[in-house]
Amino acid sequence: MGTLRVLAVAMIPAGLTVVLLESMMGAGRVAWAWTCGAVAVAGMVAIVQTAARPNVVPSVMVAVHASLLGVAAAHVRRVLAAGRPARGAVLILNWRDRAHPQGGGSEVYVEEMARRLVAGGRPVGVFCAAHHGAPREEVRHGVRFVRRGGRWTVYGWAALYHVLGRFGPHDVVIDVHNGVPFFSPLYCGRPVVVLVHHVHQEQWAMWFGPRVARLGWWIESWLSPRVYRKSDYVAVSSATGRDLERLGVDPERITVIHNGAPEGVDIARAARASHPTICYVGLTKEVPELRVRVIGRGPSLDSLRVLSDRLGIGDVVRFDGFVGETAKTRALAEAWVLALPSVKEGWGLVVSEAAAVATPAVAFRLGGLVESVRDGETGILVDSFEGFVEALRSILVDEDLRDRMGCAARAYGAGFRWEESAARLDALLADLERELVEEQIRAGEPVLATPASGG
Repeated sequence: MGTLRVLAVAMIPAGLTVVLLESMMGAGRVAWAWTCGAVAVAGMVAIVQTAARPNVVPSVMVAVHASLLGVAAAHVRRVLAAGRPARGAVLILNWRDRAHPQGGGSEVYVEEMARRLVAGGRPVGVFCAAHHGAPREEVRHGVRFVRRGGRWTVYGWAALYHVLGRFGPHDVVIDVHNGVPFFSPLYCGRPVVVLVHHVHQEQWAMWFGPRVARLGWWIESWLSPRVYRKSDYVAVSSATGRDLERLGVDPERITVIHNGAPEGVDIARAARASHPTICYVGLTKEVPELRVRVIGRGPSLDSLRVLSDRLGIGDVVRFDGFVGETAKTRALAEAWVLALPSVKEGWGLVVSEAAAVATPAVAFRLGGLVESVRDGETGILVDSFEGFVEALRSILVDEDLRDRMGCAARAYGAGFRWEESAARLDALLADLERELVEEQIRAGEPVLATPASGG
């Protein structure tokens, strides 16, 4: 009875294979015969070799029929792709979207780019994790969003949906790395562009136990560069590019494309606060009437609340939590200075957002912050906690310095435009599509992509 059950299971992929091959024959396609024939011959050899073990033969038959089904499905997908007018469609895999309560600069970057790629004529889809209140699927600004899974399961859902063809046809995949990659080259034969904001060596040890931290860093620093060894990379800063080189990524495959700056921001809607105000974080009472606004829902929020209560500074510190873009812009415009004590930033988009409303920044001298902040001109970069506190104090007590840095920050930030960044990304995607077409022509295969203009 056990053998019969296994054989019955083998009939399922066999039947599906017949259906697919009948469809191929109806469409006048016969190229499948070569690969399916090769798999069938290999399967017969395997069955003959295991004939002496009757209990093993049924399992081998299941494997053979499953292999045939996989080959037939691959041929059907290629025919469907070749039969459509390709328009440079892009699939973006990112663990969150901008509307996610924990969404940040990475998500803003992705969606600002996606909107402009759509405006340039490319169909764009974003796959990300589901979250409360967000629809499973929607279209915003012409970008299709599909949400499935959670913080960790989103990666498995991406692979499953891709194999099942639920994303629809696409010519390029943008695989956004936030510590854990999607490993898209393992299940997608299209060109893959890896988008990296920064590497996470420090963060692994901060937010996870020793074992998980070692595993996570091994995946990011050793396994990922090998899986994506043939892929092109986009880094948001030169600092991130150098970090990728240290992980073994070929510098010829790295393109630096900066963040853009907010456009059309009306700073007249929010005057500077009448009392000294620090936006984001920085706990000190050295400046009379100091007010501190902490915005966001990062992993340190609860511990900061506890610390605030323990120090008895609840009247000084205000925890706003997650706020919308309008409220965040108003808070940055009211602030006298932005405090950014991050241990790692690929660029620090909030620096650009503060600069757009003429608010200088204080940050540590690391990562992309050395590019987004011009030390001593648009803000102050420091190397220690003591230096961080002193930099905040110097800006808070010196109105002329504050105004001068704010004006310089706004002028400097205006030089970074999303349109220019999106144009560079579009040109990179077009180059990859042209390379794919050339490879398909050389191999005598159906041309599955039409290179979009790189303008």
